[in-house]
Amino acid sequence: MDKTLVVMAAGLGSRYGGVKQIERLGPDGEILMEYAIYDALAAGFNKLVLIVKPEILDDVKTLFGDRIERSTGIKIDYALQTPDRFTEARPEFSHRAKPFGTVHAVLCAKEFIKTPFAVINADDYYGTEAFETIIAELDKLHGAQEATMVAYRLKNTVSEFGTVTRGVCIAENNILKKVKETYKIKLMPDGTIRDTSETEDGPVLAPDTLVSMNLWGYHQDILPVMEKYFADFLAALPEDDLKAECLLPVMMDDLTAGSEISISVLSTRDRWFGLTYIEDKPGAVEALTRLHENGTYPPTLWNG
Repeated sequence: MDKTLVVMAAGLGSRYGGVKQIERLGPDGEILMEYAIYDALAAGFNKLVLIVKPEILDDVKTLFGDRIERSTGIKIDYALQTPDRFTEARPEFSHRAKPFGTVHAVLCAKEFIKTPFAVINADDYYGTEAFETIIAELDKLHGAQEATMVAYRLKNTVSEFGTVTRGVCIAENNILKKVKETYKIKLMPDGTIRDTSETEDGPVLAPDTLVSMNLWGYHQDILPVMEKYFADFLAALPEDDLKAECLLPVMMDDLTAGSEISISVLSTRDRWFGLTYIEDKPGAVEALTRLHENGTYPPTLWNG
């Protein structure tokens, strides 16, 4: 059965201070999403959709897109996330600068998604095991009422350079019961991890707390559900709110609370790393260099 990898690469990267989705990090100039694509293809995904902003489309093709197509023979479908898409009912929002979030991103790729699919961020390193785990689970999804996710340990997903946003998960018997999009999670100088969204001395979070890093798996029948959910979000949005986002973890929590979906929770031993802040770059470069040196990746990811 065909499987599609959907990569969300249209975020603004405001905390990073630049277009982090096309920041060169690997020893051969690879950008971070190339590693996720490489791992996903190795695991058995055979269709690829990249969601990008129009202004970086040519750069993405030049940097690695064309090379991946030559090396693998897989055609990349490029979906453009722009504020005028799926917002016809609220034309006053059609020109806002900030993207509408991850649910909207997936909707912008709707025309290309015809198979079970996994969704990932472009600025996260997920590890090889995560894709091997989720692709096996995709075969078990039989409709919009079933989904899956790969969860990471919170301690492996924080940045020493500032706060991060994570979907904090509660699971029972490997079924997701709740996910709370939690802002301003901070690694403190004493090594504890706190939710500082309300106060600097907010509640301590357990290091092994399961969190979502936006590695979700769906049957393609979820797309009409997403479209209705986004339409409801948009209808309720105040006219002067130019920053609100419609987010996958929030949607999944709402669907779970309404008993509309059952989400299996998978785990991975891989360590996550990413680019939340510009200061994260040296650590990411060092980690990728080690992964090439220890044979996890070949000297260059693509031939061609």
